[in-house]
Amino acid sequence: MNAPILCVVGARPNFMKMAAILPALKARQVATRLIHTGQHYDPAMKETFFQQLGIPEPDMDLEVGSGTHAVQTARIMMGFEPVIDAEKPRAVLVVGDVNSTIACALVAVKKGVPVIHVEAGLRSGDRGMPEEINRILTDQLSDFLFTTERSAEDNLVAEGIDRRRIHFVGNVMIDTLFRLLPLAPTAVEVMAAGGHGVLDGAAFGLVTLHRPSNVDDPETLNLLMTCLAQQSKKLPLVFPVHPRTRQRLQDGGLDRVLDRARVILLPPVGYLEMLGLMKSAKVILTDSGGVQEESTALGCPCLTLRENTERPVTVTEGTNTVVGRDPEKIAAVLDDILTKGGKAGRIPELWDGHAADRIAQHLAAV
Repeated sequence: MNAPILCVVGARPNFMKMAAILPALKARQVATRLIHTGQHYDPAMKETFFQQLGIPEPDMDLEVGSGTHAVQTARIMMGFEPVIDAEKPRAVLVVGDVNSTIACALVAVKKGVPVIHVEAGLRSGDRGMPEEINRILTDQLSDFLFTTERSAEDNLVAEGIDRRRIHFVGNVMIDTLFRLLPLAPTAVEVMAAGGHGVLDGAAFGLVTLHRPSNVDDPETLNLLMTCLAQQSKKLPLVFPVHPRTRQRLQDGGLDRVLDRARVILLPPVGYLEMLGLMKSAKVILTDSGGVQEESTALGCPCLTLRENTERPVTVTEGTNTVVGRDPEKIAAVLDDILTKGGKAGRIPELWDGHAADRIAQHLAAV
C-alpha cells in the first residue's frame, strides 16, 4: 500500500472539515490515517458527533487532554513523533488553527515530512489571539497551502510564501454544511427535545460565545451578558453554552444576569442540531470563526462579538458585521436587522460544496 497521508484533528471544528476531506481523498484512492490528538473532546457527545458527521473512528487517539498552550503543544508533539516514525507517511495534513495544527506541523517538518495546511492564509491581524500565532507559523512550515478565500493568498505572499505552494480551493466546512443541511432538525424540534417549547416557530436569535477574550475576564463577560439580557427584550435568544463559558458564568455568578431575560440557556448541542438552529435563526451573535462562515453560507445575518475577524470575506461578501463588545453598536445593528433585514450578502467564490474534491485532486497528482 502507498504511504498514507496522516490527517490530524484535535478539536471539534477540525472534524467538520475532515468530514469532507477524508471521503474525497478516499475517492481518489489516496491512503489516509486519521489521528486524533485528543486536544478537545466531549466523551458524552462522541457517538452522536461521529455518527452525524459520518467520520470513521480515529486510527489513533493521542489523548493529550487539556493544559496550558505550552503544555498541550508539547504533549501533542511528544505523542505525534512516534506516530510519524511508525507510519512513515507521505505527508501530514492539518486543518484550521488549533494547537494540534501547529504542533503536528512542527514535528512533521523536522522529520522531513511534507505539511499540508487546509484553511491557510487567514489573518485577523491580532497577535493577541493564540490562533493567529498558530496560523502564521503553520503556514510558514507548509508545503501545500489550501485557501478558502482570495485575500488569504495576498496574506501569504506578503509573508514571503511562494505562490506556487498556494491553491485556492474554497471552504471544506461549507462542503459538510451543504451535505448535512437536509438532515438537520427544525429549531422547534431541537428546542422541544431539550424540553423548551417556547419558540413554537417564533423568531429568535442564536448566541455562541467561547473565546477566552470574551469569557475569561469577568468584567467583559458581565458586559456581554448584560447586553444580551437587554437585547432579548427585542428578540428571544437561544444560547447553547460552551462548557468553558458555563463555568465562567457560574464562577462569577453572572448566570443570574440572565435570570429574568428572554435568553434560553442550552447545553452544548450536536452538529445537526446547531445547523437546525442556525438555519432558522433571525440573527446569530457569535465569536466563532466557523459560525461566521456558516451564517454567510446560510444567508443569516451575523454579529461578530470581537474587534476583528480572520474571515474578511464574510464581511465584504457575506452576512457578517463585526460589532465588537460595544452595547450601542450591537443594539444598532440588531435594530437594523429586525427592521430592515440586515445584510443580504452572497455565498463567496468556490463555497460550492466541492472544496474537498479540489484538494483531493491536487494531492492525488503529487
